[in-house]
Amino acid sequence: MKSTFPFSITKTVNALSVCSITILLLACGGGGGGDAGVSSVQAAGFPPTVTPPVVTPPVVVPSVVTPPLNAGDVAITNVRIQNTDTVSRTQTNVPLTFGHIFAQGDLPNANTLYGKLSDGTVVPLQVDVKAKHADGSVRHAIISSMLTELPYNQTLAITLIKAASAVTPAAGATPAALLAAGFTAGVNVTLNGQLYTASAESLLRNGQPKAWLAGPLVNEWLVSAPLKNAQGVAHPHLTARFAIRSYTGLNKAKVDVTLENAWAYEPNPQDFTYDAQVSVGGQTVYTKSALPHYHHARWRKTFWWGSAPLVNIQENTAYLIASKAVPNYDQSFSIPQSALNGLAAQFSGAVTEPMGNGVAEKYMGQTGGRPDMALLPGWATVYLLSMDQRARDVTLGTADLAGSWSIHYRDKNTDKPISIKDYPYATNNARTNTLNPVTNKSELLPAPATSGNPNSEDLAHEPGFAYLPYILTGDYYYLEELQFWAMYNMVHFAGEYRGYEKGLFIEDQVRGQAWDMRTLGEVAYITPDSDPLKNQFLGFLNNNLDWYNAQYTNNPNANLLGVIVNGYVFEYNDGKGLAPWQDDFFTSAIGHIAELGFSKANALLDWKAKFAISRMTAPGFCWIDGAIYNLNIKDSGTSTTYYKTVTEAYQATETSALTSLVCNSPAMATLLNLKLGEMVGYSSSNTGFPSNMQPALAYGAKSSAAAGADAWKIFMARSVKPDYSTGPQFAIIPRP
Repeated sequence: MKSTFPFSITKTVNALSVCSITILLLACGGGGGGDAGVSSVQAAGFPPTVTPPVVTPPVVVPSVVTPPLNAGDVAITNVRIQNTDTVSRTQTNVPLTFGHIFAQGDLPNANTLYGKLSDGTVVPLQVDVKAKHADGSVRHAIISSMLTELPYNQTLAITLIKAASAVTPAAGATPAALLAAGFTAGVNVTLNGQLYTASAESLLRNGQPKAWLAGPLVNEWLVSAPLKNAQGVAHPHLTARFAIRSYTGLNKAKVDVTLENAWAYEPNPQDFTYDAQVSVGGQTVYTKSALPHYHHARWRKTFWWGSAPLVNIQENTAYLIASKAVPNYDQSFSIPQSALNGLAAQFSGAVTEPMGNGVAEKYMGQTGGRPDMALLPGWATVYLLSMDQRARDVTLGTADLAGSWSIHYRDKNTDKPISIKDYPYATNNARTNTLNPVTNKSELLPAPATSGNPNSEDLAHEPGFAYLPYILTGDYYYLEELQFWAMYNMVHFAGEYRGYEKGLFIEDQVRGQAWDMRTLGEVAYITPDSDPLKNQFLGFLNNNLDWYNAQYTNNPNANLLGVIVNGYVFEYNDGKGLAPWQDDFFTSAIGHIAELGFSKANALLDWKAKFAISRMTAPGFCWIDGAIYNLNIKDSGTSTTYYKTVTEAYQATETSALTSLVCNSPAMATLLNLKLGEMVGYSSSNTGFPSNMQPALAYGAKSSAAAGADAWKIFMARSVKPDYSTGPQFAIIPRP
């Protein structure tokens, strides 16, 4: 099976130059839009308006065989390409685009990367670099390729190889070539009896397309414009955005359509209800009547001009985890088919339509354990560990629907998510001063509550929607979703509470601070180096880490327990008690940030980890109670003096009937109605309090905090553990 360029350039380049171009991004055949599940082609070559569900066929998964290498070449990792066509046929000229993380130092020069199949056939690659590590090596890139054929019921493994020498990449095509081939796409909206339109081909021809991918294999252009009526009058709120990904020589393009109602300071923000229609190549590919579009929300659909590739791109989970871009999830178990089928069934119907919530909780403030609240949500960790098409569709589709919440504030001056560097008084809190004394203008933003949007945000329960989808696809939409949520987490607070342009999260609930910091660390890590927001996110992250280190790590007067006591903390027992599980969330977020390479988080992690560690190892504190729901750490609600040890806190919280018993004794198990060796807090549940504690202990075991390894050993010896195979969001273990 050969894999070559499907156009004439392959006849003029050698095997090495064929495979070394630039980096790119794409979600081939998935993502909750019209590109998933297309199994037939209309006469004009476009996906049908109604797409049947994908039934993933059984596949022959090859053992990964490292093909013969040239002298000095080094195999880095591999990617598997699964044919998901439900018809017994071989696909030809199959375009591929995916995002890829590289561990620091693995790929010093993007123009040395090429691919090979197991039989030694060279696979052409285009590598569009987006972010680099501190040493200059590639961190994140978008990789594109084309397979001449992909047999039915097969999965091909492509080994990514670093060549000994670099090759200069060839130039790419222009929008004119796509237009000359007959490409068209557009959006129509009928609102209050008036038709508004936006044309992608007109924007490509007459606008100023922004190149997102550029090279000989594929080019992607970003264009946008307000919807306009027949008289050419622009709608003040509704904007269409297109990402057009064109594959050279194939007359094939992915069409990414986003409709926004998101301008930050446009007067009279409001909800709209309209009839929507999307066309590609002169054919209607999507219609929706009476579609509600809430203010400061957006929706996305994807389609293909030309037949869609029916593939599932399966990246190497072990390599991705080893890169430290994602936590060290336990890879010792498999995700059962029942869990994958259940996830797919949950992601169906109205929740998948514009303004739907996917598998996320519509009302984020809903209490109780659920898959949303973790470093990565449960559905994303299922996808990460399985690389299954069903989990991919749910993860990308729910990330598409992250646009449904009314938290999207776009700046008309920059066309980027609004930044507190430009608007230091920006907030949606109407009860505070928002007048910027420099500009003499109010920077008050419309609050989500002023919309009729049934999707309700809550920082303390905010899922990590878009980080993994952006890593694995490179889709610009996911990058902006990540940036929108990171910026919203700052403007949610009044300027004086966040230090204005410093962007501090110190007034939030502790669990809110955890998820705020998680999102900020991830967006600072993965935002492209050329993006003007990159340095701003790095600055906001440093501001927060500096504050926490000054308040705790480097403060001789800080509490000795290792607990966060700023913000909304003392919610229990008349103001004496806090929630250890919320504090554990914060510890895990700091551990994640430290692994992303932000060195200021290391000392903070050492200081924080001792709280989780001591609840497993401290004399006088029984580890059976390590995941206690709340813990008193001071004598009264008005006191500012904290206990010096967790043993004091334990004695002040639990009754003497419990604390007088021998730890992990039959008498204690009987009193607590537990099995011998079982921890309190729903130990068998994958969202129970011991599960919440696990990531903090895993990061603590590799920190410099004392007794971290001992605490982990005790924790893993408990008698009752959860089944993480159906929800592995807390299944984080210490790195080797």
